[in-house]
Amino acid sequence: MTTNTRNTTKITTIRITMTALFMALNIIMSSFGLPVPGGHVYLCDAVICLAALILNPVEAFIVGGVGSFFGDMIFYPLTMFVSLVTHGLQAFVISLIAHHTVKNKPKLASAIAVIVGGLIMVLGYTLGKAFVYSTKEYAIITMPYEITQTYLGAILSMLLAYKYKIKGLCLKLMNGNTKNHVEITN
Repeated sequence: MTTNTRNTTKITTIRITMTALFMALNIIMSSFGLPVPGGHVYLCDAVICLAALILNPVEAFIVGGVGSFFGDMIFYPLTMFVSLVTHGLQAFVISLIAHHTVKNKPKLASAIAVIVGGLIMVLGYTLGKAFVYSTKEYAIITMPYEITQTYLGAILSMLLAYKYKIKGLCLKLMNGNTKNHVEITN
């Protein structure tokens, strides 16, 4: 008799719900930017990185890529395909690295993952903007805002995941361990 040691994830109602919740948060955070000289900084990267640290790579791609695509489609359709590819790839790679490297040090794996994901986001948006706007100068001028956005999101996601234990709570819910449920009281 052989045993299957491959890491598999069952599709459950709670996993679908968690993915949909993160996707909705991504759409909301993609819709509201913080104005800065020359553009806006969006906090959607915090949601994308946090979701990628919690969910599997396919679910993370759905949250990052599809969520950003819909957010842009509603509020700023010019870059929606850039967002689909860039944020989708960012989330997929973060999840892949966070879940499949340095298994005995999850915080280190997560830190490496969000740094690599940030590089993907900055490079993807810089190239995407150069293509969409047909000018590399605009893409280069907005690069500092992309760097700020992605690493602000990375830091916020790490704080939420580990300091505020959102990752652990979500994983308990998704794995059906509700014995030690959290009660909110006033």
